Amino acid sequence: MTWMDRLALFEPLEFAALAFVLLCWIFLGWRIEHPGAKRPSTSQIMAGYRREWMKQMVTREPRIFDAQIISNLRQGTAFFASTSVIAIGGAMALIGNVESLTGLANDLTLMSEPAFVWEVKLVIIILFLTNSFLKFAWANRLFGYAAVLMASVPNDVENPQVYARAEQAAEINITAARSFNRGLRSVYFALTVIAWFAGPIALIGATLFTLGVIWRREFASRSRAILLNTPL
Repeated sequence: MTWMDRLALFEPLEFAALAFVLLCWIFLGWRIEHPGAKRPSTSQIMAGYRREWMKQMVTREPRIFDAQIISNLRQGTAFFASTSVIAIGGAMALIGNVESLTGLANDLTLMSEPAFVWEVKLVIIILFLTNSFLKFAWANRLFGYAAVLMASVPNDVENPQVYARAEQAAEINITAARSFNRGLRSVYFALTVIAWFAGPIALIGATLFTLGVIWRREFASRSRAILLNTPL
């Protein structure tokens, strides 16, 4: 069977649904990281707090509290990175035993589709999970860089390098958080693609639901209002 024959196993609506998922994933990430000036995302608001954190750290003695926060952030990224690897392993195991999945999936869709179709769907999930692992692993390393930069901030407030070094630590901290958030969004959309097993319509519906959940958390949540110190 050629690749053209295999691609013919998918309906046009399935290609459209997958393209919709990818477009939503890309658009959502871009919008969160490049919001309008009048309506910043929660991630952008937190970036401002991270810069303020580094300014406050300059005069805080001792700085054990700051070190503990960085340690907790690194533990979080390590947890999600290891979870992503476990999920990738589970999906790979399903590809190796796709027959058991085929029966269940065909029952859900009331259609009989070959194992290749379900293998492709699992590969898409694996790709999202792999991206999330790479983002979490990089975020973990960046938080380590931030810890080193924080340790290099002089204790003397009169030192001309003190605030410049603190600003460097803040920007690396923000970059690490951005990578972590990208990893989380990849996990969300990996879970969304699971709905594809029930058909393309289910995938589109799950994508819209995921889009709405993430959009609300970034632009219309109560936590965002609290961070802005404004009423809902």
